Amino acid sequence: MHDESIGIADIGVMSGAAIYIKKDMKLSDIQIEILLGILNIYCLFGSAAAGRTSDWIGRRYTIVFAAVIFFAGALLMGFATNYAFLMVARFVAGVGVGYALMIAPVYTAEVSPASSRGFLNSFPEVFINTGILLGYVSNFAFSKLPLNLGWRFMLGLGAVPSVFLGLGVLAMPESPRWLVMQGRLADAKRVLDRTSDSREESEQRLVDIKDAAGIPQEWNDDVVTVPRTKGTQGGIGVWKEMFLHPTPAVRRVLIAGIGIHFFQQSSGIDAVVLYSPRIFEKAGITNDTQQLLATVAVGFVKTMFILVATFFLDRVGRRPLLLSSVGGMVLSLVTLGTALTVIDHAPHRVMWAVVLAITTVLSYVAFFSIGMGPITWVYSSEIFPLRLRAQGCALAVAVNRVVSGIISMTFLSLSKAITTGGAFYLFAGIATVAWFFFFAFLPETQGRVLEQMGVLFADFNWKESMHNNNKTTVESNSKSSSNGIIAPPPPVPAELELEAPSSGRVGTHPRPAPDSDSVSV
Repeated sequence: MHDESIGIADIGVMSGAAIYIKKDMKLSDIQIEILLGILNIYCLFGSAAAGRTSDWIGRRYTIVFAAVIFFAGALLMGFATNYAFLMVARFVAGVGVGYALMIAPVYTAEVSPASSRGFLNSFPEVFINTGILLGYVSNFAFSKLPLNLGWRFMLGLGAVPSVFLGLGVLAMPESPRWLVMQGRLADAKRVLDRTSDSREESEQRLVDIKDAAGIPQEWNDDVVTVPRTKGTQGGIGVWKEMFLHPTPAVRRVLIAGIGIHFFQQSSGIDAVVLYSPRIFEKAGITNDTQQLLATVAVGFVKTMFILVATFFLDRVGRRPLLLSSVGGMVLSLVTLGTALTVIDHAPHRVMWAVVLAITTVLSYVAFFSIGMGPITWVYSSEIFPLRLRAQGCALAVAVNRVVSGIISMTFLSLSKAITTGGAFYLFAGIATVAWFFFFAFLPETQGRVLEQMGVLFADFNWKESMHNNNKTTVESNSKSSSNGIIAPPPPVPAELELEAPSSGRVGTHPRPAPDSDSVSV
C-alpha cells in the first residue's frame, strides 16, 4: 500500500480548486503559483525526517504517522479563512506528503519478492492516479456550490482517504529488512514466509538480508543483538559514506537514484497536471466547467495507462518501458508546443490546432504513466543497499520535490516569458536529455533481489544491459517458473559490493566471484 496517494491526489484537487480560490480570495497568478508549488518545498521537511524516523519506529508506523499528518493538513486547508492560513495548512499537509513519498516505496520494495516487486511497487500508482481522477471529479461536482464553499469541500475531502490508508496499513506486516536490522529474526522469518513465492526463496532472502545487516549466518535465535555497524544504527555515518567516501557502486547508485527523480519532474508532468485548466484555456476552452471536464479526461487517461505499466514492469522490464515512455513524452511535448504556438499566432481559432493540443496533453500523460511515472519510484526504492536505503530514498525524494516545486511555482511566469508553447519545447529538450541519461546509465533491475544490486552497478555498461542482462534475467525467470521457486542470487564479489571500503563494511563473509554470464533472479 502506498500512502503517497494521499499527497499526490492533492495535485488533482488543487488544479481545479485554484480556479475558485483565486476568485474567492482575489489572488494574483504569482500567489497561485506559490500556493500550488509550495507543498513540494514543504515536503522536504517530511522526507528529510522520514529516513531516521523509519529506522527508529519502523516503516509501517512511519506510514501511519504520515497519514495522520496529512489528515490534519487537509482539514486545515478546508477551514482556511485567508491566504496565510491556507499556506500554514499547506505546510502541515506537505510534511505528511514528504513522509509518505519517501517511506511508501521503500516499504513496498522491502516487503515484495523479486519476481513481483515491480508489480507490487507500481500497482499503488493505480490508486494514486485514481485519487487524482477523483480529485478532478470532485472539482467538477463541487464547482456548482457557492464560491466560498466549493473549494473548501474540494480540499477538505482529501482527509478521508488518509483515514482508510492509516488504518489499513496497521493490518499489514512490518518490513522484514527492518526487523532483521532490529535483531528480530523470528518476526522477519514469519513475514518472509508470508511474502515469498516459496519456502526456498524465503530462506534465501533471509540469508541475504542477514548478510547485508552484518549478522552471522549461524545466529538463528528468535532475537539477536545486531552488531553495531553503520548499516544498523539508524543511519549513523550514511551521509558520510554517500558523499565523502563512496565506492564506485555507491556513487553510481546515487547518481541513478537522484537522476531519475530529477528528470521525472523537470520534464514537466506537474505543470501539465496542475495547470491543465490553464493549458486548455490557452487551447481555446474558456468555460470553467468545460475546463474541469477536460481535466477529468486527463485523470482518466493517466489511470488507464498506469495499468499498462503495472502489469508489464515484471514482464518487459524497467528499461524498455522507461525508454519507450520518455520517447513518447518527447514527441508529445514537441507536438503540444507546436500546436500552442500555432494557436498563439493565429488571428482566429484554428480548430485542428485546438484538437491537436488537447490530444497531445492526453498522449503526454499516457506516455508518462506507462513508464516514467511508476518506474521512478520502483527503481529508486530498489537500487540503494539496505543501510543506505532510507536516507538514499529520502535524498532522491527531496530532489524530486524541489524540482517539482520549482516547476510548479514558475510555470505561469515561464509561460509569460517564453510563451506556453515555448515552455513545452523546453520540457521536450529536458526529456530528450533524460532519454540519453537513462539509456547510458540505468541498468535493468528486473528480477534482481535487492541485495544483488551491488554487482549490477559496480560494473555496469549500457551494452551489457542490452545484450547480456536482459537475456540472462529472462533465462533465470524461465527456470524459476518451471520449478516454482526463485533461484538464489549469484554470489557477489566482495570488491564489487555496495559497501564502504574500510571498517564500515557490512557483512563478514567474503564471496567468490560469479561467472560473468550468470545472472539469476
